[in-house]
Amino acid sequence: MHRRVRLRLFSTAAVSRHRSPSGAISYEDNSNNGLRHQQQLDQHIARGQLGLAHKVFDAISAPDARAFNALIRAYSWRGPFHAAIDLYCSMLHRRVAPNKYTFPFVLKACSALADLRCGRAIHRHAAAAGLHTDLFVSTALIDLYIRCARFVAAANVFAKMPARDVVAWNALLAGYAQHGMYDHAIAHLLDMQADGHLRPNASTLVTLLPLLAQQGALSQGTSVHAYCIRAYLDQTEEQVLVGTALLDMYAKCKHLVYARRVFDGMPVRNEVTWSALIGGFVLCNRMVEAFSLFKDMLAHGGLCFLSPTSIASALRVCASLADLRMGTQLHSMLAKSGIHADLTAGNSLLSMYAKAGLIDEAEMLFDEMEVKDTVSYGALLSGYVQNGKADEAFLVFKKMQACNVEPDVATMVSLIPACSHLAALQHGRCSHGSVIVRGLATETSICNALIDMYAKCGRIDLSRQVFDKMLSQDIVSWNTMIAGYGIHGLGREATTLFLGMKNEGFAPDDVTFICLISACSHSGLVTEGKHWFRTMTHKSGIQPRMEHYICMVDLLARGGFLDEAYEFIQNMPLKADVRVWGALLGACRIHKNIDLGKRVSRMIQKLGPEGTGNFVLLSNIFSAAGRFDEAAEVRIIQKVKGFKKSPGCSWIEINGSLHAFVGGDQSHPHSSDIYEELDNILIDIKKLGYQADTSFVLQDLEEEEKEKALLYHSEKLAIAFGVLNLSEDKTIFVTKNLRVCGDCHSAIKYMTLVRHRDIIVRDANRFHHFKNGQCSCGDFW
Repeated sequence: MHRRVRLRLFSTAAVSRHRSPSGAISYEDNSNNGLRHQQQLDQHIARGQLGLAHKVFDAISAPDARAFNALIRAYSWRGPFHAAIDLYCSMLHRRVAPNKYTFPFVLKACSALADLRCGRAIHRHAAAAGLHTDLFVSTALIDLYIRCARFVAAANVFAKMPARDVVAWNALLAGYAQHGMYDHAIAHLLDMQADGHLRPNASTLVTLLPLLAQQGALSQGTSVHAYCIRAYLDQTEEQVLVGTALLDMYAKCKHLVYARRVFDGMPVRNEVTWSALIGGFVLCNRMVEAFSLFKDMLAHGGLCFLSPTSIASALRVCASLADLRMGTQLHSMLAKSGIHADLTAGNSLLSMYAKAGLIDEAEMLFDEMEVKDTVSYGALLSGYVQNGKADEAFLVFKKMQACNVEPDVATMVSLIPACSHLAALQHGRCSHGSVIVRGLATETSICNALIDMYAKCGRIDLSRQVFDKMLSQDIVSWNTMIAGYGIHGLGREATTLFLGMKNEGFAPDDVTFICLISACSHSGLVTEGKHWFRTMTHKSGIQPRMEHYICMVDLLARGGFLDEAYEFIQNMPLKADVRVWGALLGACRIHKNIDLGKRVSRMIQKLGPEGTGNFVLLSNIFSAAGRFDEAAEVRIIQKVKGFKKSPGCSWIEINGSLHAFVGGDQSHPHSSDIYEELDNILIDIKKLGYQADTSFVLQDLEEEEKEKALLYHSEKLAIAFGVLNLSEDKTIFVTKNLRVCGDCHSAIKYMTLVRHRDIIVRDANRFHHFKNGQCSCGDFW
């Protein structure tokens, strides 16, 4: 603030008043001593010794404009930039008139600091001195205004220039390109060509090509390529710069053949060239070829070609290919080269370990990093969320805030799903408030994450509010909202939204139909689901993939059409995998079709079960039919093959704190109160007609023991804790990691009556909204 105030102390009149008509400087030191000081000043500046140079400057009794300009120029190039502005203020204070060599460099310092107020004051000073239309001064002003996103002011300066060179044209073009102003940039380029006196040079093309890449403007990019060939840029430096920009443009437009041709035709390449090509293959998800290129780069240039950018691409390849051996070798290579201390390289390593699930290694690296930024915290936070450690993700976010590191869009997009995973609505609302305060609430990716979070936290109404208020929706927004309706069993609403999506001009993609058919499945809309499957193939031209077939089998089988589902699988053009048969096996459990279940199980055994779930389903089918010996045999096979059943776990959020329960759990501090409340609930619901469905007890126990085992299922424990700790006007919201069992489903309906509570249970499949003795799923789940 002091710097800006001091600048305003000198009026524009003061700048011109102390300049003679001939342009002579007011103060000069022509003594031998002054000449010696000037020579020393120049020598120190040439060596980059700005501290010593400034000491010499301070020893000059009456420094002239040349001395001021020399030091202002040095600071404007090397920094600290505010020192250049301080010198300019001192120059005015000493009544040494700035000249055409002063203004460009002090304006460059303002540009580096994005100090618009100071820059405007200097603009006025230049105008008072009659130098504002000077070629170099005007170019510096354009750069300043562009840096501060004042495009109209920049264009006005440009328009008033009596003469322009290619640097001036490029300055305005660079501003348009850096801010993604495609139409302005193209119009400006055409004006430049129409001028007739100048032609685009290498800097023009290097400025323009990244914008064309960003816009995916391949035809314009090939036109630029043709111009490059005609212009025949014959300097080696120009060839490297333009060639790299060209191949980067082709790569980002996903035309790798052209990118490789440009690369192969370049007589000289540097680390940026290699990084651009490797990054292009990574962008197109051709990881094996990208990794081969990285090894070729090392073979050609060794460690001297390593850069933070190339390392980042290589580490991304390692993470994608799950090649941790090579990733750790790269880590060692970085340590030897010294690049590991670079923030970009460190963040890339951190991201690789986090994505690979090596959270301990990621934590160690994070702790060792001397400098951390938003990306560092975001990478670790994202790793925790992806590996199911949502609690730790919140701790990282709190640490990030404590260290005054401002979260960006990517960080918040990673954090919000942690709230979804834990169904932590209060945390989710706090995250929503955080993005609003930080001005990120209009970001489409954040809104999409919020829609998903509110849906998974049981507040589909808030999901819809976020969706309706979005400034710009994309296909992910529509798909997420349709999926949200689906998991809440609101198939009609999902269908209505799908039709609205088409009316708004959005073409559904393959994911849209997965969400839509799944919504029909969870709502019992079998006919509608079959209709949308036909529509997808016949009208939208989308070829079904395995996920679509899984949804269709689930739709038919869950609806009770087991034979039709079996026939559907037999007629699939793709070979059914374990997931398809697993969907049918789950329905066999629901509808207690033991014979079909055994047939389906044999098919799964041939393919090799992907996990515990299919063993558990078959065991449950036998147990429900009272065939405990066969159920035991399945569990023995499961154990021999090394598959472990995940215990049922439920959790509930009370005043921002999460409380978790497993079946029969007595570790909670309030277990005695919880069990007493459950016993009282059992007495009350029996009076209304509840009878325990002991077929859901998988062990061969006495009936009374079975009833007790059912009573202490994890979701019932969580609900009882909610009854004890939440007022009657509060909905009890419980999340379970597995599918809610039939007995619990029946008991919870009775609980809403005897305790006068609304209860929501989110299980592994969907949401159940219990109210007044009914469930929103209509007993269809």
